[in-house]
Amino acid sequence: MFIIQAVGDALATAGSMAWQILWPLILGFTLSGVIQALIRREQITRLMRTDSPRSLVIASGLGAASSSCSYAAVALARALFRKGASFSAAMAFEIASTNLVVELGLILAFVMGWQFTLAEFVGGPIMIILVALGFRLWMRGKIIDKAREQAEKGLAGSMEGHAGMDMSVQQGGTFWQRLFSRPGITSVSQYFVMDWAAVLKDIVIGLLIAGAFAAWVPKAWLQAAFFVNDPTVAFLLGPIIGPLLAMISFVCSVGNVPLAAVLWNGGISFGGVISFIFADLIIIPIILIYRKYYGTKAAIRITVIFYGAMVLAGYAVELIFTPLGLIPTNRNLTIVDDGTSWNYTTWLNIVFLLIGALLLVVFYRSGSGPMLKMMGGNPDGGADHAVHNHAGH
Repeated sequence: MFIIQAVGDALATAGSMAWQILWPLILGFTLSGVIQALIRREQITRLMRTDSPRSLVIASGLGAASSSCSYAAVALARALFRKGASFSAAMAFEIASTNLVVELGLILAFVMGWQFTLAEFVGGPIMIILVALGFRLWMRGKIIDKAREQAEKGLAGSMEGHAGMDMSVQQGGTFWQRLFSRPGITSVSQYFVMDWAAVLKDIVIGLLIAGAFAAWVPKAWLQAAFFVNDPTVAFLLGPIIGPLLAMISFVCSVGNVPLAAVLWNGGISFGGVISFIFADLIIIPIILIYRKYYGTKAAIRITVIFYGAMVLAGYAVELIFTPLGLIPTNRNLTIVDDGTSWNYTTWLNIVFLLIGALLLVVFYRSGSGPMLKMMGGNPDGGADHAVHNHAGH
């Protein structure tokens, strides 16, 4: 009986969290779909051939306008590397496409507060700079040559088809003309549905893990583990522990946010939360994909450099935000303990569910349904051609 009640409490908490974050997620994926639909990827990738600051800025901008699915981001970074992009630029794209995207910023703002969104967009560029410096020092010469040789084998990882799909609008015109054209609306629906399909499993897993954490782990235990009574130790340990927790949670992208809220309520430091959210790119399944894409030696160096950059970015964000008075003091985020009720969240969920349903109808009525079967795909499967055919009708 106790086990059934415990499972019920965890599921109820997860369900409450899902209800609280539903409309920001739909809004975020809609805005992301608009951005991706109107930015043509092929125009920018040719500018990513070096690890110069300009190339890194371009790669980060392209990534920020791309999908938030970590697996697709990792696959697309490998595709860019194979097409001639520098390794640092490809990794900058990868980091930006999961940590600097609009949907993550929105969900952080509505779930945890605008300070966390600001921290994400301040810490993300810091992490990209640190990763680029790490690669210059420790990823060069024979290591890069062997990584490129391994990448050229084209071994399939995960979400290869999704990564290869460029569904952007190809016709000319102003922003609004392209957006509200038939191809524009179709393209937005395609990105919306495909991005949801790519991350839905991670969101569900993240909610279940966060629900179990909130229901089963006493807050006093978390506070003891995070040394809330010793601010200095908490500051030092938070960014070190954060990525390690993310690595074993197996959750990536926006699926991290509910658990991040639980950890914040439990007392982890501000920098620890930020480094935890950054660590979606070193969860264990993705480390194994790095090994398949680039070889064992390169995968180890990527993981170590990423981890070090996440830790240092966490420290940097907290050191910047503390003297500015930007670190929140609320340790009782309502996502963890608010149930469902008839309030503004309910109304917004209804409105955005209707928007999501409309985009889903457009997606299937445009004949885009078969694209869902192509998401696993093959890195050399020519997904782009099929997608352009859909977007052009």
